[in-house]
Amino acid sequence: MKEPLIRMTNIVKRFPGVVANDRVNLEVYRGEIHAILGENGSGKSTLMSILAGLYKPTEGTMEVSGVERKFRSPRDAIACGIGMVHQHFKLVEPFTVAENLMLGQRRGGMLVEQGKVAAEIRELADRYGLAVDPDACIWQLSVGEKQRVEILRLLYQGSRVLILDEPTAVLTPQETSELFQNLRRMADDGCAILFITHKLNEVESLSDRVTVLRSGKVVGTQVRASLDRKALVNMMVGKELQVQPVRKSTRIGEVVLELKAASALNDMGRKGLDELSLSIRSGEIYGLAGVAGNGQRDLAEVIAGLRPMTGGDYLLDGESANGLPPRTLIEKGVSYVPEDRLGMGLVPDLNAVENLMLKDYKKAEFGGRWLLDYQKLSDWATGLVQEYDVKLSSLLQPVKLMSGGNLQKLLLAREITRQPKLMVVLYPVRGLDIGAIEAVHRLLIGLRESGAAILLVSEELEEIVKLSDRVGVLFGGKIVGEFPADALDLEQIGLLMAGADVQAGGEDSALSR
Repeated sequence: MKEPLIRMTNIVKRFPGVVANDRVNLEVYRGEIHAILGENGSGKSTLMSILAGLYKPTEGTMEVSGVERKFRSPRDAIACGIGMVHQHFKLVEPFTVAENLMLGQRRGGMLVEQGKVAAEIRELADRYGLAVDPDACIWQLSVGEKQRVEILRLLYQGSRVLILDEPTAVLTPQETSELFQNLRRMADDGCAILFITHKLNEVESLSDRVTVLRSGKVVGTQVRASLDRKALVNMMVGKELQVQPVRKSTRIGEVVLELKAASALNDMGRKGLDELSLSIRSGEIYGLAGVAGNGQRDLAEVIAGLRPMTGGDYLLDGESANGLPPRTLIEKGVSYVPEDRLGMGLVPDLNAVENLMLKDYKKAEFGGRWLLDYQKLSDWATGLVQEYDVKLSSLLQPVKLMSGGNLQKLLLAREITRQPKLMVVLYPVRGLDIGAIEAVHRLLIGLRESGAAILLVSEELEEIVKLSDRVGVLFGGKIVGEFPADALDLEQIGLLMAGADVQAGGEDSALSR
């Protein structure tokens, strides 16, 4: 019988008051791509962190190539050829991309040729379709670009056991296909790939085997030849889910947001928006597709009043909003759900009540300007938590202790309860499990049906197709193509996301197709 490359036996990991992994057994073989599925909190990231040397198991054993190993740190795992891209990035913000990839590397001795390293990074980036500037500082990058750096660091280490946590979230369909081809080539060369994903279509197209975790335990394993999507979902959540939310027909109203030739600089002082024009009407979800780093965050921050425009016009309900500060735009009904839900959307060390009241503490019903009635605020927050089904142990716990799905629902509860005219929401389901994704999608559809205009920014074409009434494609700070929901051309959208038509014939040829 073939010897597994990785064998984890009876793995138990206990944290205070929580059993994250409960007698987990997992075998991974050379040459296979093995998917790990499970809801947030199911224990899959903890299990992979044990394999990557970040945690030590409370009980159980691990073997690599038949030899028992006890990792004291990630360096021990790396020495055994095991690397992991974590869901929460492990990057040094002030350092450049190249400097981050050089961290922990022992090759080259005391002196490192940074030019040579940068050339190697560019070669890897070109090979795997993960465009990133080696000289850019991490703090200047979007969340999606940071994920690309993590993937590049794993590839730069030359790991033979690759643990990938949602690696395709920042890729176009063409880039995803190229990445899958490279992963398959690596597997054919004898590497083992552990692929953590919530996308069942990726599991079906890429995985040789699938292991499902729920509540810290393995609840089932399926092989590629007998994959059953419905069974996988049932194993993940313990019940059947209605994957497609029911959408009621909504009358499309007047234009709420209109941008005319809007330009703005990004964090690096370069052109982030390049004379971008778009309009969104009430009762409409406008889906914006594009690879991270093409102006998504710049556009969102311009609309929210967080980034100044260098040219063009910003109209809200037909009136100029050029130069208005964030507070004024909030009062005019503009809501913003950023991509970094815990860093920018919420304050990690504040509790749920304090985070929910951030935009409403001046209301007279909560005590006025100087003194707050905390009991009224707590009662109000309790109602929102119940209405939006936010799971938390206490209203007074810091929100940084909550799961990703509940953080997103808490953030949406704060924004939606203000009944906005316009909501800008970036990557609303990134890193969430299938149950949380369904809940977030229902909230957005409900807001649309109430008459709000929504700008939905996502790299997931499946999500955009499911929710949007119109779809625009963003590349190089411009809208390079626009499609009505009933005439979507996914292949063309993918090409536009990759810049193929822009490079071949310019913006006009892309729009004319």
